[in-house]
Amino acid sequence: MTTTIMANNGKKEIWLHLADVRPIPLNISPDDEKRCREAERLVNSLWEKWMRQFADKGSSPEVLARVAFRFAQLYFDEYAANKGANNFLQKFEKELDSLVVDV
Repeated sequence: MTTTIMANNGKKEIWLHLADVRPIPLNISPDDEKRCREAERLVNSLWEKWMRQFADKGSSPEVLARVAFRFAQLYFDEYAANKGANNFLQKFEKELDSLVVDV
């Protein structure tokens, strides 16, 4: 279920429905709603899948904690990859600058 209310400051108040916890209010810019809804969908999708898969091994809060941990892993994997790419680009830029200056 999607609930959206427009606030006076140009922000939208939306309610995220994650797993089986009570809805969570967020004040966001309208441009961020699509990304928030996609995150909501992905969290719920993985939670539902793992609730079926781990039905005999854990409660809903435990499964939700596994989902949170998995997303944190993915975040840090991407962070490390981006940091490596940024370091490479900085070195490349220095080399390129030295070549252009030497010409």
